[in-house]
Amino acid sequence: MLAHVHTHITKELEQNTKTDIIFILTAIILNLITLAINSGLVEKSRTENSTLVVMFVFVSLIVLVNIVVIIGLIKGRQTRMKLVNGLITMYKDQNVSKYYDESLLGNYNVRYNLFILVVVCTGVIATIVPFILR
Repeated sequence: MLAHVHTHITKELEQNTKTDIIFILTAIILNLITLAINSGLVEKSRTENSTLVVMFVFVSLIVLVNIVVIIGLIKGRQTRMKLVNGLITMYKDQNVSKYYDESLLGNYNVRYNLFILVVVCTGVIATIVPFILR
């Protein structure tokens, strides 16, 4: 039964990683595409108010998606910590915890913070640059 639980936890960790990758790539790609679109609309927005409205709609989309992604990454970090803590407890119970360095938990937190920082930075750039060009 213990092997089954271990397999289940490691599969959950793999799924968690895949979900995080999808969140991160979605945000970055959307931010870059929106940056390109809004930058392309800058010239028209100087003379047409409707184009400026479209730019603000894309900015709203950036903000909404980035908030969802950041919340998803925070939940992903919490889930990873719970799953890894379960593994650590299991390893301690089986007297094999010396093979897992618990300092990795801190590394996971740093990594998630860096992911969130990348999402925020690309979102801010995608939001601000077109309006600076305007």
